Amino acid sequence: MTMEIYDYEVNTIQDEKESLNKVRGKVLLIVNTATGCGFTPQYEGLEKLYKNFHDQGFEILDFPCNQFGHQAPGTNESIAAFCQTTYQTTFQTFAKIEVNGKNEAPLYSYLKENTNGKRIKWNFTKFLVSRDGKTIQRFSSVTTPEKIESDIVSFLNASE
Repeated sequence: MTMEIYDYEVNTIQDEKESLNKVRGKVLLIVNTATGCGFTPQYEGLEKLYKNFHDQGFEILDFPCNQFGHQAPGTNESIAAFCQTTYQTTFQTFAKIEVNGKNEAPLYSYLKENTNGKRIKWNFTKFLVSRDGKTIQRFSSVTTPEKIESDIVSFLNASE
């Protein structure tokens, strides 16, 4: 049986397992982030998208990653606190993960396999997932949250 995105479990910042089945039926934006990166100000755009579309069934899943230039060196708690204090984020920040290599998170293996199959090049690579979990679009680090707003709206308006 083929796995679907809702079959995966991820770790919360308290290092507790959480099933992605919790977000079934929602449009997801999954992002590998870092607090000390040139793209870190994208948190502001991410929060704006979250506030604008959360009530319509949109979720952002924030996965800090320290694989690129060691730009997310803090603890899970300190990273979440930085995001909440500096960018007033209200979406969920999960535990740090690896997105490439032998220790990569199974979720990221799935996301890469279901897009272009290529390794993640840098922080703030974004994956947009449809409500049914079947359609996944991938956006590079340089694509700002504002530039994918129309794609989010399309996914939100698509019939379930």
